[in-house]
Amino acid sequence: MTPMNGEVKLFAGTSNPELSREVAKYLNVDLAKIQVSRFSGGEIYARILENIRGKSAYVLQTCTNRVNEDLMELFIIIDALKRASAKSITAVIPHYGYARQDKKSASREPISARLVADLLTTAGIDRIITMDLHSDQIQGFFDLPVDHLTALPLLANYFKAKNLKNPVVVAPDTGRAKTAKKFGDRINAPLVILHKRRPEQQKAEIIHIVGEVKGMTPILVDDMVDTAGTATQGVDTLRKHGCNDEIYFAATHGILSGPAVERINKANFKEIVVADTIPTSDKKINGLKLVSTASLFGEAIKRSYENQSISSLFD
Repeated sequence: MTPMNGEVKLFAGTSNPELSREVAKYLNVDLAKIQVSRFSGGEIYARILENIRGKSAYVLQTCTNRVNEDLMELFIIIDALKRASAKSITAVIPHYGYARQDKKSASREPISARLVADLLTTAGIDRIITMDLHSDQIQGFFDLPVDHLTALPLLANYFKAKNLKNPVVVAPDTGRAKTAKKFGDRINAPLVILHKRRPEQQKAEIIHIVGEVKGMTPILVDDMVDTAGTATQGVDTLRKHGCNDEIYFAATHGILSGPAVERINKANFKEIVVADTIPTSDKKINGLKLVSTASLFGEAIKRSYENQSISSLFD
């Protein structure tokens, strides 16, 4: 790819520097110069270290287990870019924080996903590029363009190349059935749905299985793996129904918080495959495989700047 013409400036927050470097490499540009630091009291400081007046600025910052720190840092960087007279500001957020709080499930609850959208808009962005939102309707929380990417083709291509024996795609709940069906269509595998209930936040119980898994090689597919409770309970259910010994798990966002590492290693997956939207280098997980999203984000940035179609990436 030829270098972009200098009118595009790609800035990296501190949450996922490796992905930022890979995106910059794909675009054949250097990361723009920025200083991000913390005062002794914990406050965040950001300063743009080069002239960006009249330039199109893209800032890549994902949401990790330090979601509040990551978001506040992003807001401050956006404010610095706005005050430095950037022509436009696009927030590239591989994992959108608070996406699971997208509606009121009980009285007097917040809709935090909408609040984050409002804060980003107030900070001064003109566009957002993100990946595999927990709920598609979050796009409607913005009154500005949202480019919603998906890692599904990347993950599906990974498994398609493995030529698994009798694969079956497993949706861990009814809410993921549509995504799992698309995944299964891409690798020519049938669909099974696990029916679960949540007695409380971050706890799940599998109560039914819809479909046949006996003698099949399951691939559980989800948008994220956080504490891994759903994933590991799904494994127990599948094994009770006679599936093959090798079980795979695929997810876009590897949050992997709390007891996730212990649960996943105990569940004995053949492989757990996640995209690199969140750094996982500190996680000691057996069979963990990473799928790079750098080319997808890089191409989305390029097409966004050149006013080309982004949806055609997934046709």
